[in-house]
Amino acid sequence: MILSDRDVKKKLVGGDIKISPPIDLSLQLGSCSIDLRLGKTFRIFEHSKHPYIDPFSTKYSADVTKLIEVADNEPFILHPNDFVLATTIEHFELSDDLVARLEGRSSLGRLGIVVHSTASIFEPGWKGKVVMELGNLGRMPVALYPGMRICALTFEELSSPADVPYHQKKGAKYVNQKYPDASKIFADKK
Repeated sequence: MILSDRDVKKKLVGGDIKISPPIDLSLQLGSCSIDLRLGKTFRIFEHSKHPYIDPFSTKYSADVTKLIEVADNEPFILHPNDFVLATTIEHFELSDDLVARLEGRSSLGRLGIVVHSTASIFEPGWKGKVVMELGNLGRMPVALYPGMRICALTFEELSSPADVPYHQKKGAKYVNQKYPDASKIFADKK
């Protein structure tokens, strides 16, 4: 069951959902979601330098992508058919009995911007910033400004607390992420 605004506020007050810096409830709390804001750090793919991506290469991050940061009040221009990773300003944590789901915002979708292509679930015990998979499906470049509301989180309660929350998982690759880290799928290879 998705939590209502009333229950989200209770979970914030009770510490089951922690968000920092604190959000402005009058602007960021919806009927059943919390809007998060775009950060200043992006990971871009340097596609013109490489013929393909090898997901099991441990040098993937250094070779294929580049971390950039835009200045305050400077837009990041997302070009048609481009794909980047980006973070939110907010860091959040979940208790061991809550799941969060990442959703795009309709207002951006109407401009051709998709906020995630696959990674929409934040497991119980999550700690870190949201890393979004941003794409431009439109035909025109779109300016994205740090600080703008970029995505929303909805929350659901589990039937019972997880035995092994995300931050305690042996193979958790993205615990406490602060930046748009590149894929760590190479850690899956055995």
